[in-house]
Amino acid sequence: QVQLVESGGGLVQAGGSLRLSCTASGRTVSNYAMGWFRQAPGKEREFAAAISWSGGSTYYANSVKGRFTISRDNAKNTVYLQMNSLKSEDTAVYYCAAAVFISSVGDEYRYWGQGTQVTVSS
Repeated sequence: QVQLVESGGGLVQAGGSLRLSCTASGRTVSNYAMGWFRQAPGKEREFAAAISWSGGSTYYANSVKGRFTISRDNAKNTVYLQMNSLKSEDTAVYYCAAAVFISSVGDEYRYWGQGTQVTVSS
């Protein structure tokens, strides 16, 4: 089993930055692809970014491309999401997840964290 814990969320002004972290325990995630998803109030969960097990491939939703950067440190069993130029529409609960293959489809992810709230004030 893999337990994922997100951290780094908070309140930030529009145009600001935050870095989310997702740390795994129970089992290494170094051979899993990792993804970040988000869910705003009253909306469906949506894909934000994903990274392959090696870190060699990344994939972004169009809505965050150029502003968000996903990275990982397998030695620390941690995945990061650097979020720059934040907008009010980025307000959501952000979840990290682990999958066998890199994907933008939530159903393909096997393990999920509990989420961290990001609120962007305009």
